[in-house]
Amino acid sequence: MRSKVTVVLLFLNVVLFAYIWFYDKPLIDERRTLEARRRVLGPEAATIDSFTRSSRTGETVTIGKRVDSWWLTAPYEWPADPNAVAGIINTLQLLEHETSFPVAELAASGRSLADYGLADPALTLQFTSAGRNFTLKIGDVTAVGNRLYLLSPDGTRIHVVNRSLAESIGLPLDTLRAPTIFSVPVFEVRSLNMQTAAPANLKVRLRRDAAGRWAFEAPINARASKSAVEVTINAVNALVAKNFLEPRDTDLDRLGLNAPSFRLTLEGNARRETLLLGNPTAAPAPTPAGGTGAASVEYYAKMEDQAVVFTTAMPQPLLAVLRAAQEELRDPRVLDFDPAAVTSFTIGAPGQPELTVQKLEGGQGWQVVARENDQAPRPIAADPGIVAGLLRKLAELSAREARPGSPKYLSDAPAATDLENWGFNRPERVITLNLGHGGGPAGKDAYTLTLEVGVSPDKPGEAFARVTNAPFVYQILPDILEAAPPLARHYRLRLLRQLPKEARLTSLKLTTLPDHALVAEAANETALTPESLATAKTSEAARKVLAGLLAQLTTLQARAFTAGTFTPDQADTPLGPQPWKHALEVTTVFPGGSGPAQTSTLTLLLTERLGGTTMFAGTADFGGVVFEVTPEMLDAIFALTYAAQHDPGPPAPAKDAAAPAETPKAETPPKN
Repeated sequence: MRSKVTVVLLFLNVVLFAYIWFYDKPLIDERRTLEARRRVLGPEAATIDSFTRSSRTGETVTIGKRVDSWWLTAPYEWPADPNAVAGIINTLQLLEHETSFPVAELAASGRSLADYGLADPALTLQFTSAGRNFTLKIGDVTAVGNRLYLLSPDGTRIHVVNRSLAESIGLPLDTLRAPTIFSVPVFEVRSLNMQTAAPANLKVRLRRDAAGRWAFEAPINARASKSAVEVTINAVNALVAKNFLEPRDTDLDRLGLNAPSFRLTLEGNARRETLLLGNPTAAPAPTPAGGTGAASVEYYAKMEDQAVVFTTAMPQPLLAVLRAAQEELRDPRVLDFDPAAVTSFTIGAPGQPELTVQKLEGGQGWQVVARENDQAPRPIAADPGIVAGLLRKLAELSAREARPGSPKYLSDAPAATDLENWGFNRPERVITLNLGHGGGPAGKDAYTLTLEVGVSPDKPGEAFARVTNAPFVYQILPDILEAAPPLARHYRLRLLRQLPKEARLTSLKLTTLPDHALVAEAANETALTPESLATAKTSEAARKVLAGLLAQLTTLQARAFTAGTFTPDQADTPLGPQPWKHALEVTTVFPGGSGPAQTSTLTLLLTERLGGTTMFAGTADFGGVVFEVTPEMLDAIFALTYAAQHDPGPPAPAKDAAAPAETPKAETPPKN
C-alpha cells in the first residue's frame, strides 16, 4: 500500500514540473521580455558616472562623480546634492515608455523630428557610462495624455514617456547643488584650524587624538572641551551658501577675499576644506540698546580651492566662539582623570598634618590614615559615599567666573609675583591623586596629579587652582575647600554599627540629665520588636516612635562627625560647647553560640534640638565620638522628649451634671 502512494505522489510531482516548464515558464519569460521592452534604457543606466543637461535657452549643468561623491563642474564647481543626483539616476534606470515608434516611419507619414519637438529639444541629457557617451533628447508635450516625446540614445526610436521625467531631470540649479558649505562630518574631522586677519593674525589649531580627545596645538598646548568643539563643528557644518555671484561680479579685492578677515579649515580623512570670509554684504545693523546684536550677518565667501564666490549668513554667536576659540573651546576642567582609577589621595593644608585616603586591596572600600597629636598613624574606615563625592567634585572642578566679567583662565604663563598674589606661596589645599592604569591622559600607568588651591586675602570669595606639572592658573569657586577638609573625621565611615540578625535589643531607656528623670522606657526579656511594644505601658503615639527608634539603633549611623572629641561633661560641636540634655541607654544581647549569651549596653548622650535639623550625640564607644544624628533619629528623640515635657496627660473625667456643686471651703489664712 505504501509503495502505491509513493508512486502516485511521484507521478503528481512529475506532472507539476512539466506544467511549470512547458506552460508557466514561457509566461514568466514573456512578462520579463515585455517589461524589458518597455524600459527605455538598458544596462548603461546602471553605471552612469557623469551627465550634462542642456536647455533651449543655453543653460548647461554638468555633474560628475569623484571617488564617492558627486560634484557640479558647470556652471561652477561645487558639491552636488547626493539626493538630487540619486533621484535623477533612479528615474533614468526605471524610465518606461507608454508606447514607441521608429524614426524611420516618420517620412512615410509626412512627419519629422521637429513635429515632436526633437529637432530642437527642450532638454538634452548627455551621460557617460562605462566609457561610452549617450544622449537623450526630450521634446514637446503630447497632445493627449500630458506625456513627453523622447528620442532614444541611438536616435532610431521615439518613446512616449511620463512627464515626470522632465520634472526630475530639469531640477533648478539651487536644488542640484549641495546646500551646505562643508562636507566633512563631525566624526571624520581630525583637525579644526582658525586664523584671523592682520593685525591680530591669530592662528588657532585643534587636533583630535586616537582616543577622541581634543587638544590645542596652537597658540598653546592645552586640553579642549570635546563637547564644545563638536558642537562648534556641527554648527560650522550647518552653514549654507545663499547666493552665488556671477564671474563678472567677483572682484576679490572689493569683496575682501584676497585678504580674508577669517579662515576656517576642517581636515578629515585625506581631505581638507577651507572657508574664506570676506567683507559683509551690507553694514551690520546697529546693536539695540540692551541687546546682543544681530543674530547673523551675511558675508562674501569662497572656498580656498574653488573660484566661485557666494554669500553665507554667519551666526554672530558662532563667529564670536570661533574668534575666541582659545577660551571658548578650552576644556574648563582643572583636572583630567577618571575617578574610578584613583587608588589613593592625600590632602594637605597649612598647619595641619597630611591626610591620606587609600583604596583597600581588591577595591572593596576605603580607609583614612591620619596622624593626630604626634601619634602613630591610625587607619579608620572611610565612607565610600563621601570619598566618591569628593573625587567626582574634583573631576568636575572647572574654571568659573567668580563674578561677571572676571577671567576664568587667569594665566597660561604666570610670573612668580602672580602666583604669590593668588596664594600659591602657601596653598590652602594641596591634593595629590594617585591613579592606576588608564587613569590619566593617554592611559598612563601610575600617574600622579597634584592640585594646589590658593586664596588671596585681597580677593575674598575667590579661589585659584593650578596643577603642578602645568603652567595654567584657573579661577574657581571656593566651595572645593569645604568639600576637601584635611580632617579624618570628615571621611570617616558614617555607619557606626550594624547589628547582626541574631542580636536582640532587650531594653531601651531615655532619661534627662543631670537629674536622670525617666522620659521613656521599654523592655522585653526576649527582644524589643514593634510587636512586643504593643503590650508596653505607654501611649500609642509613643509606641510608634519607639518602633522607629529601634530601627535607628539597629543600624546606627552618623550624619556627620563634629570638630571635638567625646567628653561626658559637654558636647564639643561646630556651634560651640553644648550641654548634654538626655541619656539613651540601649541593652543588646548577642547569642554566644554554644556558650552563654553576651550582653552589651550602649549609652548615647544627647544634646537638645539645635535648630531645625540638628542634634548631636556622643558616646565613649567606637573610640569616643561626637556626631550629628540622622533626621530620623532626631525626630524620634524629639517626639519622646517633647511629649514628656508638654503632654498634659489624660483629660479629667466629666462631672455628673445632676450632682450638687461643692461649696468651696474658706481658706484659712496662714498663721504668723
